[in-house]
Amino acid sequence: MDAPKITVQRARHLRVQMTLPEVLLWQVLRGKRLSGYRFRRQHPFGPYILDFYCDAAKLAVEVDGDDHRRGAETDALRDARLASQGVRTLRIPAVEILRDLPAVTDWILREVMGE
Repeated sequence: MDAPKITVQRARHLRVQMTLPEVLLWQVLRGKRLSGYRFRRQHPFGPYILDFYCDAAKLAVEVDGDDHRRGAETDALRDARLASQGVRTLRIPAVEILRDLPAVTDWILREVMGE
């Protein structure tokens, strides 16, 4: 889905402002390191910016920090709109990435492979 120019510009800015959990996860996902699947970081998709996106699996991976609890309704609406475009959303709490990155990586791989 094409994104407005302002969304593309914001995504570029966010790529250099990633949180620690996002950086750690990106180290695992970048360069087809996850079983050959290609992920993009801070990927513009329509009016949204997806933390990570795998086009082959139509999977958005969102890293949710503490502030996402307050935006649960907004997140649900966003996820529904993405789903209407054929994109599944996997929401991962940031604390889980910090606590057990290998388990998170396995979870993402299962989702990418459709298990």
